[in-house]
Amino acid sequence: MKKGFLIDMDGVIYGNDTLIPGADKFIEQLQKKKIPFLFMTNNSQRTPLDTVNKVAKMRIKISEKNVYTSAMATASFLSFMEPKGSAYVLGEGGLITSLSQEGYILVNNNPDFVVVGEGRNFTLEMVNNAVDMILSGSKLIATNLDPSPKKSGWTNLGIKAVVAMIEEAT
Repeated sequence: MKKGFLIDMDGVIYGNDTLIPGADKFIEQLQKKKIPFLFMTNNSQRTPLDTVNKVAKMRIKISEKNVYTSAMATASFLSFMEPKGSAYVLGEGGLITSLSQEGYILVNNNPDFVVVGEGRNFTLEMVNNAVDMILSGSKLIATNLDPSPKKSGWTNLGIKAVVAMIEEAT
């Protein structure tokens, strides 16, 4: 049986943009001993390359094949459920890229799925559109259900709050 590590990132490898002490040495040892590992993140905003670049700034050298995001998992799941389907997306970068790589068409009308992921660029109008689409038969999918951190100065709602708003309206 092959063994390796599935490693969470935020709070394990880094906190915000600060390396957790010893995390770089741990990854170096895994690489030196050729022990497979995969960074897993529920942040759907970043692409694997974004993650590679983020940890490179912290002296951790990995490749894109060492990263698996919630956006990738969501896109894979949707591709399984409805190959070459369509989606209306409330989210950014990594989610849009992952869906496109799975052959999904991003649309503004009659999608198979309304997909909610990390992002700061969607509007209340987009949320209203998503509600109408779901009421017309589109299925709601979220990349994760992280709660809002409930601390002053935080600038990004947790996806759970956005999904709760849409669920209440539908």
